[in-house]
Amino acid sequence: MNVIPQRRMTVDEFLVWAERRPGRHELVDGAVYEISPETAGHAKGKAAVYVAFMTAIRRAGVPCHVLPDGMTVRIDETTAYEPDAVVYCGEELNAAAIEIPNPVIVAEVLSPSTRHVDLSAKLAGYLSRAEHCALSDRRSRAPADHSSRPSGRRHLSDAGGAPGTDRARSTGIEISVADLYSATVD
Repeated sequence: MNVIPQRRMTVDEFLVWAERRPGRHELVDGAVYEISPETAGHAKGKAAVYVAFMTAIRRAGVPCHVLPDGMTVRIDETTAYEPDAVVYCGEELNAAAIEIPNPVIVAEVLSPSTRHVDLSAKLAGYLSRAEHCALSDRRSRAPADHSSRPSGRRHLSDAGGAPGTDRARSTGIEISVADLYSATVD
């Protein structure tokens, strides 16, 4: 049985605690939440996003890296999420790293059960840390749009570039929107 601590934690305390526990967790305002098991459709959507990012990075020939879910993105001192995929640039992280300190692109595949949180608190948190946020809407298979973005941060769906593509300008990575939303999911 996985016991969730009742006391509030900082992200640093959470990371130490989580490394010794089975399952996956996120920290929101100091409280630990267990991440529910996912469906095959959700996993397929995450895989499509990962492959699209990997393909775009290789095509661009830039010193960036993509990692699937399981990595932690610190939002502030008491909140840390596990996005479904994350791109970072520069030197490759140490193999023992569990946190992505400077994400460039953060992706979430929206689930019906967590859609509201993903489009509100998580989106705002990710956009405070990453240059771009890609949201794959499993219901409509279209980019999610959200009107309130901090200055200089954006969804990939409105990042510009050639028709049908989005560009993370600081990296030169172009990603086909069709690739991000190509998975048939539930």
